[in-house]
Amino acid sequence: MFEPNYKNIINCARNIEAERLPLYEHNVSFEKIGEIKGVDMMALYQGDERDIREFFRVYCNFFKEYGYDVVTFEECIGTIMPGSGALGDSRVIPVIQDEDDFNNYPWDEIPDYYFERNSKYFRALREEMPEGMKAIGGVGNGIFECVQDVTGFQGLCYISADDEELYQNLFQKVGETNLKIWQRFMKEFGDIYCVLRFGDDLGYKSSTMLSTSDVKQLILPQYKPIVDLVHSYNKPFLLHSCGKIFNVMEDLIEKVGIDAKHSNEDQIAPFPVWVEKYGDRIGNFGGADVDMVCHCSKQELKEYILDIIQKSKGQGGFAFGTGNSIPSYVPTEGYLNMIEIVREYRGDFK
Repeated sequence: MFEPNYKNIINCARNIEAERLPLYEHNVSFEKIGEIKGVDMMALYQGDERDIREFFRVYCNFFKEYGYDVVTFEECIGTIMPGSGALGDSRVIPVIQDEDDFNNYPWDEIPDYYFERNSKYFRALREEMPEGMKAIGGVGNGIFECVQDVTGFQGLCYISADDEELYQNLFQKVGETNLKIWQRFMKEFGDIYCVLRFGDDLGYKSSTMLSTSDVKQLILPQYKPIVDLVHSYNKPFLLHSCGKIFNVMEDLIEKVGIDAKHSNEDQIAPFPVWVEKYGDRIGNFGGADVDMVCHCSKQELKEYILDIIQKSKGQGGFAFGTGNSIPSYVPTEGYLNMIEIVREYRGDFK
């Protein structure tokens, strides 16, 4: 009988190989969990207090039932930023395009907006957490993503060319605002979490999206106070960042002080490459390219996964799952096959 133990994930994040290889996902879509469990999860999530409690009862027990030691859960800052949406949709007209927009933006109100919307979810998560489990996640969206949510990537590039002072001030102000949210979050809800993280996709397949110098000088210094805050609570920090970010990894490890990193894509570098490069200093989370989970037969997936595990074990802490997440389009069969293969490997069904 599987008994969850969140300390396995803490060990991985602290770069200690766990006694039992943990499963980890950055996110599993509510729709996917609803499909597997036969529940309208979105209706519960958007419902009243009783519905939200039921949402988290189903949600947390899904992770326990399928062999996870932690419940992955975050609420993103971008969703509550007034006029946001330009991060993921080029059709959205950016709410900040010039200095006047920046000065008139309600920066001081954003922390209150965040907790007014999301505190009910974190309270329900605490109430429904199964024994032996804690959460991993916390305050979603990093600095770069929040800036893009109000400027758009193209708009941010225009600002960098037209107004260098505004360009720098955007990262500074978002960093200050996000830190305020994190400070309150750790006081009120930090007890629910064993590992804290945010996602900030810094790169794509060939390089970082901004220049290496801009990432190092404008973005990473805004990470450090948040990471230091998490460390002050004696908890490890996991960074999720997609893309080819090798040129900023040294700064992330040595200057920012991340404890672990997630996200891998075989076209950039298979998971064992990340483990070989950084497994002596940080924990590595991920493993299977999402495309493989979508398209491989179970036997092909088994050979692929066991090869990754074999190449990765013995090189520090690592937790296994997809290199990205489980959105609704990932075939349920492929996702459950991946889980079953890892659980068979670690002997859950003996």
